[in-house]
Amino acid sequence: MPAVGKTGVAQRMLAELVGTAMLVTAIVGSGIAAQRLSQDPGARLFANSAATALGLSVLIMVFGPVSGAHLNPVVSVVDWVRGRRADTGLSAVELVGYLNAQIVGGVAGAVVANVMFGMPAVQQASEIRSAAGLFVGEMVATAGLILVVSAPLCSRRFGTAAVVVGAYIGAAQWFTSSTSFANPAVTIARSLSDTYTGIAAGSVPGFILAQFVGAAIGLGLVTVFERGG
Repeated sequence: MPAVGKTGVAQRMLAELVGTAMLVTAIVGSGIAAQRLSQDPGARLFANSAATALGLSVLIMVFGPVSGAHLNPVVSVVDWVRGRRADTGLSAVELVGYLNAQIVGGVAGAVVANVMFGMPAVQQASEIRSAAGLFVGEMVATAGLILVVSAPLCSRRFGTAAVVVGAYIGAAQWFTSSTSFANPAVTIARSLSDTYTGIAAGSVPGFILAQFVGAAIGLGLVTVFERGG
């Protein structure tokens, strides 16, 4: 989703920071609530995926007109790569600003979620997620995300993007083995909450690497489809 040129750089960075913080708060907070309300794994995943999908859709609607509502480093990197070819999208300086804002926002969101539920502000997650199948799941989830956000209707209309991207992420939480993190900033943030949605720090690099590999695959497919058109 493209950044909005008429919006000031500072406003765009703030939008990415606040938007990513709210996204992580929705993910981690709903995970904590689901963990406390149910012992059933399916019910927990349903609650978490529903809150994530709906929350993401709303955030895209709210922040899309301001910053493009990337809320995700891989989306920003792909936007920058595609922009270099067409002389559009983020500049290198804006890309660095987006990445920093997303990571800081994600950490802030995890802290807020922890504090809301009466836990220490920062925790060390203990859930190890390092199986090869999980990494494949992250590649699939992220490649699909890049295909979705790069689709013509999503890249031109924030209303359509809000519905489609939210629906895809909600579905991917069910059909991927990793439950579709598909976001390096969110992955880092989730390592700071030792709860249902947590990921051990040692598993974070593998997830992030898989996400960028998936993004490269998604970008390659987008390029092929665009040339074919």
